[in-house]
Order: sequence, then structure tokens, then C-alpha cells
Amino acid sequence: MGKLKSLMVAAAMLASTAMSAITVHTIGDSTMADYDENTTPKRGWGMMFQQFFTGDLTVNNRAKSGASSKSFYEESAYWESVKKQIKPGDYVLIQFAHNDEKTDGMDGDELIAYYKSVGDEAGAAATDYRGTTAAGTYKDYLRKYIEETRALGATPVLVSPICRNYFTGSTIRRNGMHDLGDDFSVLTADGIKTGQSVPADDHSQDYPYQMKQVADEMGVSFIDITTATKQLYEGYGSAQCKALLFTPDDNTHTSAMGATLVARLAAQLLQEQGILAGYINLTSELSVNPSACDLGQAYAGMTVTKEMQVSGFDLQPESGTVTVTASDGIQVSADGNDYSSSLTLQYEGGTMIGSFWVKCEFAGEGAINETVTVTSGDKTITVPVTGTVATLAEGAETQAYWRLESNDECETTGPVNPMRQTLSGMVVQKYSAPNANTTWPDWTGFTADRKTQRCVIEGEVWPEGDIDEVSTRYIEFAVQAAKGTTLNVDKLSLFVCGCGGNGMCCKIYYSKEADFANPVQIFEMTKMPSNNMQYVEATPVLSLNEGETLRIRVYPWYNGTATGKTICLSDVTVHGVAVDSTVGIDNAVELKAEPVRTLYYGPDGTLRSGKQSGLNIVKKEYADGKATTEKIIY
Repeated sequence: MGKLKSLMVAAAMLASTAMSAITVHTIGDSTMADYDENTTPKRGWGMMFQQFFTGDLTVNNRAKSGASSKSFYEESAYWESVKKQIKPGDYVLIQFAHNDEKTDGMDGDELIAYYKSVGDEAGAAATDYRGTTAAGTYKDYLRKYIEETRALGATPVLVSPICRNYFTGSTIRRNGMHDLGDDFSVLTADGIKTGQSVPADDHSQDYPYQMKQVADEMGVSFIDITTATKQLYEGYGSAQCKALLFTPDDNTHTSAMGATLVARLAAQLLQEQGILAGYINLTSELSVNPSACDLGQAYAGMTVTKEMQVSGFDLQPESGTVTVTASDGIQVSADGNDYSSSLTLQYEGGTMIGSFWVKCEFAGEGAINETVTVTSGDKTITVPVTGTVATLAEGAETQAYWRLESNDECETTGPVNPMRQTLSGMVVQKYSAPNANTTWPDWTGFTADRKTQRCVIEGEVWPEGDIDEVSTRYIEFAVQAAKGTTLNVDKLSLFVCGCGGNGMCCKIYYSKEADFANPVQIFEMTKMPSNNMQYVEATPVLSLNEGETLRIRVYPWYNGTATGKTICLSDVTVHGVAVDSTVGIDNAVELKAEPVRTLYYGPDGTLRSGKQSGLNIVKKEYADGKATTEKIIY
């Protein structure tokens, strides 16, 4: 009877799982992560994964750029936030290694402790804590993910890292497969030993091999994408890999085509092991990813674009075309530049992997409901295109403005509470002009002698091997909604550049979550031209209630080891409208009187006939005799 009861309970649980929607949560690093197509050509394979599934299954891609098995677990914005989304019956695909290798096979925390023990504070400050040992702390963290996933009633799957585009002749070399055995370092009782090596049959420094050991030890499925991508890349060859599968000057991050092929490999390997096989679709049918084009919210007058991927495998005929047609309210483009009502994409060899862009100008009020039709032969896919025109409620204009010419003080207009600038792993070196040859966008009217805030990494030595953001190294600006108000933010902007060389790189995000979870990327640039100020602007539609905080973070890194290279920041601005939170948005009231006169001056104090492109000094005069002055860039 007991056995029968157990079987009945198990059957009920299986039926419950079968009836409920399944979510596949993917956690990993930048090779898996989502990217904003308007800021970078990089594409993670996790963002292409959904198109290879059918039925009631959703991919929740939570991979994070710069994450190692350690940092993703230890930093609350990541694993803890994912666990809140996991429900019984879900699957969690776990892929780490790229950033676990940051300290040449040593554990970052152990290395920091060693440097401090010998009084080398500079060495400790320059050490990346994310590093793990392949046969030690890497395996420890994988076990934590497995145990905690199972405790939530979900199924963990270990997925080995994709190869890097590291060729020797026609073969991906050992370190390209995440085996550091040819050149690694080890921390011993006598100190650090560098330039170590072990034979090819010694897997002590082989991260994918050690992942497989954990899978066998804990009875977890193991998906060997490392070997699969090795075979894929070698089939293309070094030159074609670089041209087609990877982004320019980057041997780690894949293009849309590379990410799509890796995602299909992952689905194929899952299917071969009988994992989620009933949901996986690898047939020749054409597909569009994502299946719906959600343009989100935007203010009236804004133009929004979104990239879509179209793919098909083993198509018939082997050579043909795919036609993309837009409804009247939108346009489409094959390159993101030239838009029209329709376009044609060519394919060869039975394989279609391409992109097209959708553009829509938000006008009027209400919802946008348009369509894009994708056709190849007798196959037609209709993609809904949706969006919402947002209305900025009337209220008090607000602005927080960090000039960053001689200090980090913030000038404010209207009811908004700025917070002190925060630096993590960075320090302000000085305030000065980046260089005598500094160039600013022409529309600013700024000259080369304009001072900026110059920030440098702690210890001033940028480490070798950084290819992406470091989660603990950033510069942050933040604002809070004032008491009794809701702050509707409509613009974020700043200037940024590298000084001292062309190797400075950075990403910029914003988030209103307390732990900076689910950030929105607004800028990425690698190898920034030295002393060439880049203007960054975003027009989000977001509201901060009283006490909520909006944070903007700049994550810098340098392309190779270097000393004294700085990242220069200027004119950080958060603009919006504050309304009385006690009456609600729909019945918002103004919090201050309108000015009776507004005057515009140039940077040199010359009175202008009206606002002009670039920096304007704006003076507002009120009926009670009071006046305000602020600097605004139009």
C-alpha cells in the first residue's frame, strides 16, 4: 500500500508539472548573456535559445557579462534573484569558466589573502577576486548551484563553456578549450609560481573536464558545448570564424550568426540526451526570434528600433529568399540604416541566419499594434509589433547635474535628491582636461581645455586579460525621488572617453533595483579613441516613487595591462518631471509656478535668442522675483 501511495503521489506530481508551464533558466557569463542590439554587435547564445523550443516553455536568460561561478553566486543581484524565479519543474542550465580563469588558475580570494599577508596591498588591490581553481573552488560553486536548484524542485544541467576563437593552424588550442595546462600559475606555501605546465592528459587545470567530474559525482546531466563548438569552429576555420561567428577584434564573444549556431548546438545536445526533447524543434521550419516584436514604451515623437533574427536550417530549395514586409505604421531594414516597407534576404546551402530591424515612430497616444510578415516559399510567419506611447505628466521639471569640472558636487533643479558619487575599485585621479587634442562633438561648442573628472583603477595598473566589465569595478551616480513626489525620468546623459591610450573600454547601465539587478544597458564601446569624448543619451520611461533610487553605473576596463590610463567623465545628467505622489499620476499637479520669462545664454555668457544645440545656461525668472539658473545640454 505504501509503495502504491508513493507511485500515486509521484504520478500526481508529474501530472502537475506536465500541466504547468516550464521555464528554462540559463545562468552564465557574457557568452550566454542578453545584449542591447543598439549598443553592441555582441550576441549571447542564451538570447537565441528560445527559437529552438516549442510549446509552453520559456527561456529566462539571466546570464551576466563578467560573471564567474563565484561572482554570480556571491553577488546578490544574480543567483539570489534567479532563485526567486525558479519554481518546481523548471530547469537551470549552468555555464561558467571564462571568468573563472581570471587569475591564471589560482583562486582570486586566496591570492588576495596571500598578497595582504606579505604586505603587498597594491597586489591585493589589483587581483580579480572572481578567479577560481579548476579542481577546487570552481567545483565547489558548481555543487552549490546544483544543491540549491534541487532544493527548489528544479532540475540542474551543467553546460560546459563555448570555445574561444584561439587557433593554432587549423585546430583550437588547449586554452581555447578552457584547459590552462600549458601555462598557469599556482599559489604555494613558498609564494606564486608562474609559467607552470602539465601534460595534455593531466586535467587538473581543465575547467570543462572538472565540470564533468562534478556532473558524474552528483548525478547531473552534462552538456559538452566545449567539444561541440570546437568541432563547429574548426569546420569553419580561423578566418571564417573571425569573419562570421565572432564580433570584430574579439575572440570570445559571438555575432548573431555565431550565437544562433551555438544555441542550436545546445538544443541538439539536450535533445540527444532526452532532456526537454518534447519541446525542442530543430526542423527546417523558418523561425523569427523573438516571436513578437515588443517596442516597449516611448514618449510621443521618439523613434524606436529593434533587431529581429530570422533563421532556418535544411531549407528547401537550398538557395532562395526570405521576404520581410511591414504594415503601414512601421518600416524594416536589412542593415539598420536604410528603411522601407519591405526587404529581401538571400540564403544559400539551405541555411538562413540573418537579421532585420523594425522601426516605428511613436506618435499620438495609446497602443501601437502593427505587424511584420516574413515569407519564404509557402511558409509565412506573422510577427506582432507592439508598443505604448507614454505621456509625461505635467509637474515640476527636475534635473540632477554633475558637472565634474572641479569636484563631484551635483547641481539640482526642482524636487529631486541626488546621492554622492560612488566609486568601487576606482579612484578619482584629478580634474583636468583629458588632453590638448581632446575633441568634443561639434554641437557642444566645448573646447579642448574643458576639464573633466579623470578616474583610474585602484593601484593605477589595469590588469592583463580583462575582456569585459568587472562587476566590482564601477563609477556610480544616483538620484532619489523627493519626499511626497513621484519622479518620472525621461532622459539620462553624460560624456565619456579614455585618456592616455586607445584601449579604454566601458559599459554603462542604469537600474532602479536596490542591488542593481536587471540593469538596462545604454552604452558599450571597446577601444575608445583616446581623448575623443563620446556623448551617451538614453530616454527611458520609468518612474521613481518616494525613496526609490535610480543608479547609473559606468563599468570600465582596459584592453591589456597598462598604467595610469584614465576614464574621463563629464556632464552626467538625470532629467525628469516630479509630480505630487499624493494625488496620483492621472491627476498630477504642478509643484512650482511656471517662469514668467526664460533666458538662454551661451557658455561664454552671451545672450541668445533661444535655446541652441550644445550647452545652454538657462535662467528662469518667476513672478515673485525669484530666479533659477541651470546648465542644460540640448
